Amino acid sequence: MMLRKSLVLLLMMWVGMQSAYSQPRLRQNFNQDWKFYLGDDATAKSNDFNDLQWRSLTLPHDWSIEGKFDIKNPAKPEGGGLPTGVAWYRKSFTLPASLKNKNIFIEFDGVYKDSEVWINGQFLGKRPFGYSSFHYELTKYLKPGKNVIAVRVDNSAQPDSRWYSGSGIYRNVWLTSTESIAIDHWGTFVSTPTISKEAAKVSFKTKIRNKTGVKGKIDVLSQVFNAKGKMVASVRTNQLGLKDKSFDLEQFAVVNQPELWSVNNPHLYNVVTQIFSGKRLVDRYETPLGIRYFNFDAAKGFTLNGEYMKILGVCMHHDLGALGAAINVRAMERQLEILKEMGCNAIRTAHNPPAPELLDLCDKMGFLVMDEAFDMWKKKKNSKDYHLNFEEWHAADLQDMVKRDRNHPSIILWSIGNEIREQFDSTGIAITKELVKLVKDLDTTRPVLSALTETDSTKNFIYQAGVLDIYGLNYNHKLYKDFPKNYPGQKFLATETTSSLDTRGFYDMPSDSIRRWPKDGKTKFTEGNAEFAASSYDNVSAYWGSTHAETWKEAKKYDHVSGLFVWTGFDYLGEPLPYPWPARSSYFGIVDLAGFPKDAYYMYKSEWTNKPVLHVFPHWNWTAGKTVDVWAYFNNADEVELFLNGKSLGSKTKQGEDLHVQWQLKYEPGVLKAVSKKNGKVVLVKETKTAGKPAKIELVADRSTIAANGTDLSFVTVRILDEQGNLVPDADNLVQFKLEGEGIIAGVDNGFQASLEPFKADYRKAYRGLCLAIVQANKKAGKLELRATASGLEAASLTITVK
Repeated sequence: MMLRKSLVLLLMMWVGMQSAYSQPRLRQNFNQDWKFYLGDDATAKSNDFNDLQWRSLTLPHDWSIEGKFDIKNPAKPEGGGLPTGVAWYRKSFTLPASLKNKNIFIEFDGVYKDSEVWINGQFLGKRPFGYSSFHYELTKYLKPGKNVIAVRVDNSAQPDSRWYSGSGIYRNVWLTSTESIAIDHWGTFVSTPTISKEAAKVSFKTKIRNKTGVKGKIDVLSQVFNAKGKMVASVRTNQLGLKDKSFDLEQFAVVNQPELWSVNNPHLYNVVTQIFSGKRLVDRYETPLGIRYFNFDAAKGFTLNGEYMKILGVCMHHDLGALGAAINVRAMERQLEILKEMGCNAIRTAHNPPAPELLDLCDKMGFLVMDEAFDMWKKKKNSKDYHLNFEEWHAADLQDMVKRDRNHPSIILWSIGNEIREQFDSTGIAITKELVKLVKDLDTTRPVLSALTETDSTKNFIYQAGVLDIYGLNYNHKLYKDFPKNYPGQKFLATETTSSLDTRGFYDMPSDSIRRWPKDGKTKFTEGNAEFAASSYDNVSAYWGSTHAETWKEAKKYDHVSGLFVWTGFDYLGEPLPYPWPARSSYFGIVDLAGFPKDAYYMYKSEWTNKPVLHVFPHWNWTAGKTVDVWAYFNNADEVELFLNGKSLGSKTKQGEDLHVQWQLKYEPGVLKAVSKKNGKVVLVKETKTAGKPAKIELVADRSTIAANGTDLSFVTVRILDEQGNLVPDADNLVQFKLEGEGIIAGVDNGFQASLEPFKADYRKAYRGLCLAIVQANKKAGKLELRATASGLEAASLTITVK
């Protein structure tokens, strides 16, 4: 009986594979069964090279995150303090006979960096920029039987980045097969020239590739399907004459009573384009469509679908904390979920094109996106950075970004650069004009900007080019008020703000004095503390920036400020300003590297959402008699009353532009209770208790059921508690992890910016009472049991179901 079931299952799989291979276009994930070698061997490009001793792995892969932190690593602390170097990847594969007469392409979503690719010993090409997606055709080099793809990755030239880049084939790889008549790579562009409540006119632009050498006739059918799979619009072009190599076609259709895409209702349509040669289907291509319209106004700011709203954004680098740069959809989704809960509605992809999957998530989850191309042009920021490749590669890199990304409804802005040094040089005029034209040649539906820092327009040559659609200003929040006077008629967006410095759970008093760390760009940093931490009271910032409150007060006040992008949503690896080694990751995030919110998170949540918020801090474990500043962020209430051990310390209301209320009191152990009220009625109650000594571990999974797909994750928060179940705010116990079942511990973290513990480990010290274990499923269904132990503490275990 079991044998019969197995045979039936194999038959079903074979039939499914044959059905897939019979499709005119097949795009397969090509991440499995790669070989990896950290080192350089020029003979590895050859088919007969012996790679049996190489490590087997599944992409995406970042070899840097697997290494040890060391101040001697050439990327330096600014680049994350992890190793870089040169490495090779190889994959052997055999094409099925059904693909014999197909055109075969390999697509790389991103390789960091300076990648060189060979197929069966034939050189396909090089791509220096580590953030570009690219593809090569393999067809004429393939042969029956074994084929070998070889990739050399060179990230040895350092320093090349102002933040952690990662190293390797860190994004997905795809193998695509098509007929000789097919839609070209990134060959569709869907837009909506006119939109009303009654109807949306949809434009379908398609680039068709003809490799037959014959000028025949084809039919092209484009259909729009709503989220339920119902066809809502269709257009067919019959007897279209084929031309040599490639040609363009534009079609139009109307969607009646369109459901608009927005941040609160991100409704997506799906466009299916099919090509027929006679009655035979020769290609089928899908393109996402979100029907929405938006506008930037110099006086009134930003509207989406005719409704005014602030762009409430954050800047995000691409690393995923303990997972490094290797992309994982669930890890990115978790970050976006945390930000969405805070009220964030926009992402700036600082300072490079993102993984395609991030944009897919933003489409589905309702985030606006500023898609950014470059951190530098010809003038360097590091000796080995992209300025070395800009002259040769900028046009291809910029236009490939636009072609790849322009169908995402989430994207509302193209950025051609961040704090580019050609602002201060007359060469900036010509380069700006060229880059804007490169974008506009492919997409005129979105504004183009550059994130500027020079505030004197007579000295800013990028602005003087006169081709930017919006003035994007980094920092300088005190200039928001007079912007309409200084730049009459100019649309305005705060493209990067704040640079507040915070460490989760660390508090430095007095809280009402603001520190600028360091005080300027020339003076050696001598302030700080032995813990290498920054106060979480929102009273420390970089000298060029501000606290969270300082900038938000200005941005919320003026309609002409279309919105802002806070630097940054999450802490990121690298750029550990203001501290020297052993600090190795940033202090700028609203959320720490492990995904634990800092206190400022609740300031934004109280301001950016209507969800009831009452967040009281700090913890309540201090030395007897110490004067402690107690803050509360709150909304949906008039006042907050504070109690210590049952005694009222009075009610406080926000005065003027205040974003929090504050008490100063002498510490005594016990219970600190806050009560928010509106019109005398209780809205929320929060209690903070003095914790005892660490006694036990608690495990909390963000999801208790995950998919058996080899990539899905459960993020398990580890909490160190006292006997009564209170979080111990200064606990730093070393926690050991053991996982049983078909899965792995993909990473560990605690969010502390100066920890030199490895991310790829089965242990982690808690920091301020918390640490994190990331559990990844294999491809087998079942149960995973994570057990956490620490010396002297009651252990904890957690079961995760894998389906």
